[in-house]
Amino acid sequence: MSKLFIVPTPIGTLQDITLRALEVLKEVDLILAEDTRTSGKLLKHFNIKTSMQSHHMHNEHKTVGGIIQKLKSGTNLALISDAGTPAISDPGFLLSRACIEAGVAIDCLPGATAFVPALVNSGLPNDKFIFEGFLPVKKGRQTRLTFLQEESRTIIFYESPHKLLKTLQDFCTYFGPERPLSVSREITKLFEETIRGTAQEVLDHYTAHPAKGEIVIVVGGKPNLKAPKK
Repeated sequence: MSKLFIVPTPIGTLQDITLRALEVLKEVDLILAEDTRTSGKLLKHFNIKTSMQSHHMHNEHKTVGGIIQKLKSGTNLALISDAGTPAISDPGFLLSRACIEAGVAIDCLPGATAFVPALVNSGLPNDKFIFEGFLPVKKGRQTRLTFLQEESRTIIFYESPHKLLKTLQDFCTYFGPERPLSVSREITKLFEETIRGTAQEVLDHYTAHPAKGEIVIVVGGKPNLKAPKK
């Protein structure tokens, strides 16, 4: 029986890929890619000739069974997403769970994940934090934000540029306009930036300067307002 390698790919600068990741992508029999066009650029840059197969959120329920059979028959596979670590707000969970259930070995390589540099760059407490990923767009959004109002740990979100203002407005409403937060975008890319301030200050900034690119929002937890014991 063969092995599934879960391989992180760069979130921006291609040189961030690890030497081990390049070795695995060259040596496996097949690469499962979220978007073969996007991944094709990466493989071409590093002169990797390995064949690819599409594996994304719209087909993973249908293809996972066939992939398990390939692994059981002796085919070594690598799973990559468009950027970052598969299964972190990207396809990968269903396949990794199916491999575990089928007794197929998994090797997850360390590598790029957008929320780690964003958290460290934020200046907010990082000894304890929670990762929320993308908020629900409609159904369940209000319920989730209400639940998170009492969260005392630092909270990490992913967001798209065209939804950023709405999300920042929601944070002002549910967490308060004075809640500290940080917005990092285009991490490791040419126009990388991190804007820090209160929820209202950051909202004002991006109202005047519309954001582009991939975005990570890091929000400070609810402060402990209890008076210290004397």
